[in-house]
Amino acid sequence: MRLVATHDRKGSFRFAPLGGATFLRTFSDEERARLPQSLVVRTAAGAVYTRSDAVAYVLRRLGGPWAVLGAVLAATPRALRDAGYAWVARIRGHLFPAPQDVCPALPRPLRDRFEA
Repeated sequence: MRLVATHDRKGSFRFAPLGGATFLRTFSDEERARLPQSLVVRTAAGAVYTRSDAVAYVLRRLGGPWAVLGAVLAATPRALRDAGYAWVARIRGHLFPAPQDVCPALPRPLRDRFEA
């Protein structure tokens, strides 16, 4: 999320927690029942991407070298991508430890892109 917020120069992405008011308002009960407890992206056109499909979509939309990485990821078989996604999800706390003594503060320009 921090990577996307930092590199999304156009400010096209908005962020909301799964189960938050925005998520509940945006997805029907039936849609929510089918979604994983994972990364979910809904495009302006209404398409929904999850897990590694969502990562590939976001990277491509960020542009530049991220778009190249997203295209390579999208060309990788989904089973392999999703296995990699699950592995990173399991160890992300070790890869990107949260500070123990402070709550990370978002710069003011990014705060408006986070919803409840």
